Amino acid sequence: MTETTAAPEDKFLKPWHGIPRADIPWHPTVDPDVCIGCGTCVVSCSRVVYRFDFEHKKAVVADPLHCMVGCRTCASTCPANAISFPDRDLVLALEERPEVRHAIEDELLARRGQLSLADVLPHPDRLVQLRITEIQDVGEGTRLFRLVPHRPEDCMCEFTPGQYLEVWVPSTDWMSRAYSIGNAPKPEGEVELQIRRLEGGRLSGWAFGEAKVGDVVTARGPLGAFTMRSAPDRPLVFVARGTGFAPLKALIEQQLAMFPKREMHLFWGATASADFYDLDAIADWLRTDPNLRVTLVARSLDAGAVLPDGAEVRVGRVSDAVAASGLDLSGFDAYVAGPRVTVRDSVSALEGRGVATDRIFADSYGV
Repeated sequence: MTETTAAPEDKFLKPWHGIPRADIPWHPTVDPDVCIGCGTCVVSCSRVVYRFDFEHKKAVVADPLHCMVGCRTCASTCPANAISFPDRDLVLALEERPEVRHAIEDELLARRGQLSLADVLPHPDRLVQLRITEIQDVGEGTRLFRLVPHRPEDCMCEFTPGQYLEVWVPSTDWMSRAYSIGNAPKPEGEVELQIRRLEGGRLSGWAFGEAKVGDVVTARGPLGAFTMRSAPDRPLVFVARGTGFAPLKALIEQQLAMFPKREMHLFWGATASADFYDLDAIADWLRTDPNLRVTLVARSLDAGAVLPDGAEVRVGRVSDAVAASGLDLSGFDAYVAGPRVTVRDSVSALEGRGVATDRIFADSYGV
């Protein structure tokens, strides 16, 4: 008697968060010279990606588009390591696209009744109301928001530099977005958020559109553990790209106030020199702290760009500037913040300059 395998359902071919499945080259590849024909992948894949060649005793990828995007279970359980997949960065890059993030958010909200965790324990996070007191365009495509407590009980007077807030877009059902606090704590509870323009982004669309001074926003926090973990005698190196500067600025402000003699080096990268901001603050740091060095790295330098005296200026990528700095960073602790690829490359550059892997602390942002 011959057994047949039922054809997979059409649901396996549905778009992945709005992207046609045929447009995503994610599927396994089997090396027939390495495959030992155990059949584990064939019988384990619930999406029936594989068939089995009984004559040659080999697994064959028959329906590659049925593979779940991001799944690597078969490769993880292959005893011969005969199965390979595209680099994980392919999926991470897709997840950073605004339309994908929005599709995921919309599905979560639509299925809230089904997916919501039951019996939720009381959560210690604070919900606060913050009023916008200043909106300032800084650099190209970045806005700085200053916010103060709307009520006495909303004071953000105590948080640890490097932490972040989750912010909701007023009058919407959208989920919150996370933004690092760009300053050390102030007695009056003022916080600074640095928001970059993201084409198609929901919160950034509001921030660069309807947002105005006087608006009150709901925020949760402070949250996060990207905080100072170094002993006072450890020298520090900071690496940021774009608005990854926000948590590092807060950390540097803290260290300048507490340990002004500490050796520190900031590398800050941007697409163009016009994208740098808060340069007055950096100029003040350089004037008052001889132990702080600053390297500004832009992929292009604008004619007539005015950058702080004492800052080193380089052209290129910030991770490459770290790698080519010639610095001996053994004994340093490193703090890195920015987009995923920048963080990955900067961590590699720091390791190449002598920073111990377990002394590198990173904060990566996406959409």
